[in-house]
Amino acid sequence: MKKQIRWDFVLVIVAVICFGAFGVISYRNIQLERNASEVREKIAEIRDSDVGKKEQESKYSTPYDSLFEMNDDMAAWLLIPGTDIDYPVMQTPNDEEYYLYRDFFGNDDKNGTLFIDTDCSLDDERANILIHGHHMKSGAMFGNLTEYEDEAYEKEHAKIYLHTRDEMRVYEVMAVFHAKVYQSRTDKFLYYNYPKFDTKERFDEYYQNIKKMSLYDTGVTAEFGDELITLSTCAYHTKNGRFAVVAKRVQ
Repeated sequence: MKKQIRWDFVLVIVAVICFGAFGVISYRNIQLERNASEVREKIAEIRDSDVGKKEQESKYSTPYDSLFEMNDDMAAWLLIPGTDIDYPVMQTPNDEEYYLYRDFFGNDDKNGTLFIDTDCSLDDERANILIHGHHMKSGAMFGNLTEYEDEAYEKEHAKIYLHTRDEMRVYEVMAVFHAKVYQSRTDKFLYYNYPKFDTKERFDEYYQNIKKMSLYDTGVTAEFGDELITLSTCAYHTKNGRFAVVAKRVQ
């Protein structure tokens, strides 16, 4: 009888410990999401303040001046009207994944911040700007990018806007597809290994593959010399899966 009581006591202690640990983890996750929301709101306030000022100016001037000045790592601002994708985009050549788990201000954040692949250059006229972002369950960052699996959704959100320090670039979605990251050498098509197109052959190889992989025909075509942008996030259709949206610059 005493042995049974001791065993029941142990089970109660284990249950209490597990419940306490679960509570701590839940509280931590809630706190992290609250902090991330506060960061997004703070950035939005600064952005909206600048937008109001710039609307009064006749010539082009980026509406994100204050944010560019606040953090030199900010390379652009990405906006897809009608979606939650409305974020700063960072680039850190010496440490590509610096913002993988950091917010705009450099603080720890599981959401991370959108960032450009270090092999890409905004100044290259034959560039393919590859932007990485987490696929968050909350919808933050590229959490809703997979909505582009639906052709009707793409029709309603075909335009992508990228504000740099010098101009506003407009792109139209050209292809959407599932892929994966390979950890070893392979002869498979690696969509993330095309940061620019120095030759027509290189461009054609990329273009033909993404068109073949696209879930549907967007009606948008491209040719050698066009500038492209690729939004990339994790997907769970396979191990190391990815989902990508490729768009062509039209303005």
